[in-house]
Amino acid sequence: MMIFSWMPLLLKGAKVTVGLTITAAGAGLVLGLFLALGKMSKNIALNKICGAYVFFFRGTPLLMQLFFIYYALPQIFPALTINSRFFAAFAAFSLNSAAYCAEIIRAAIQSIDSGQAEASRALGLTFAQTLRLVIIPQSIRRLIPPAGSEFIMMLKDASLVSMIALVDITRAMRNIENSSGSTLVYIPAMFLYLIITAVFSFIFRRLEKKYSVYE
Repeated sequence: MMIFSWMPLLLKGAKVTVGLTITAAGAGLVLGLFLALGKMSKNIALNKICGAYVFFFRGTPLLMQLFFIYYALPQIFPALTINSRFFAAFAAFSLNSAAYCAEIIRAAIQSIDSGQAEASRALGLTFAQTLRLVIIPQSIRRLIPPAGSEFIMMLKDASLVSMIALVDITRAMRNIENSSGSTLVYIPAMFLYLIITAVFSFIFRRLEKKYSVYE
């Protein structure tokens, strides 16, 4: 059957989709932590800068951000030319994800009872120690459900990278369609997305069941 001859290219595209999502989500989570702390900072300048970042990346389409980084940025700043399509996609998805993760993390941190911080100060812990040892560990449990949803959304949005000719599942599907003339390739491609989404949804459900504070 034709479907078996299509699978190697589709699976190769799946590696790009999954690899991009995992690396960008990880980078976005780390950057999002600093943005969340910046938005909660009493330093007005830092607070405004982080707030503007979140507003910009949440308020503009991810596809436009991807086009800007890959096509427009090199014309404005030639030194920032990105020749690697994967790295350009990684940069766009990481920066975009960071804005959403910042709000998720901020909400999780602010959901911790203020008495926790007061008790930490009474024990002589510094602000940094309080965050690292008390607040953030408890916040992690609260952000698992929304962070999982953000990851799944990014996994599906990864299909946008086909617009800069990065061969993910969607681009592989279009290449197969053009070469074979068959639109039946849409079927295994959709099922591949469904399988990957189901696997990661299962992982996050297990993490949520094990660590989340929510029942």
